[in-house]
Amino acid sequence: MADTQQPEEIAVPEVPEVQEVQVKRPNLVVISEKENPKARWFVVHVYSGHENKVAETLKQRAETLQLTDKIISVLIPTQEKIQIKRGQRKTVSEKIFPGYMLVQLELTDDAWLAVRTTQGVTGFVGVGAKPKPLPKHEVEAIKQYMSQAAPQYKADYTEGEAIRIVDGPFNDFLGTVKSIDEAKGKVEVLVNIFGRETPVQLDFLQVKKV
Repeated sequence: MADTQQPEEIAVPEVPEVQEVQVKRPNLVVISEKENPKARWFVVHVYSGHENKVAETLKQRAETLQLTDKIISVLIPTQEKIQIKRGQRKTVSEKIFPGYMLVQLELTDDAWLAVRTTQGVTGFVGVGAKPKPLPKHEVEAIKQYMSQAAPQYKADYTEGEAIRIVDGPFNDFLGTVKSIDEAKGKVEVLVNIFGRETPVQLDFLQVKKV
């Protein structure tokens, strides 16, 4: 990852070092409703776990610096997953690329500097003296992956972990997780039957952590 040097001739209006923001939309932060045919999508590295706040802070900076015609929007790639925890099913939004976000902008010196100096941003992703935009087909692939209709399952346990079966013919049996299929929401558990370990396939809702 390589960045260009900060252009010295650009005067940046003073912006508060710490800004309190309220995150309203977890996936897309629209900075400008106007289209800019010169705008492209760039990958920006940020502090992991702070993607949403950095996106909202960048929006505030773009408005303060009057760059809403250059910095258009920020996309944080996420995907819905069904999490089974303590026997309860809930849908959670999980980041596909933790520590990264996509910024749609026209790569001018002032727009580059505004993004690069936003609190929480560590740099543009790319090789060479100038950040390279993402190819359009990659951007479309990411958007399609985000909008897949059926949410995936997210396991709350790991392979080798001890669990208790809470539903079905092996109710109250103890076992060990052998494998996890998050796409189908299934878990294969080794259960001691007749003195030998026998693999049993169960739904996520049928097991709990010990």
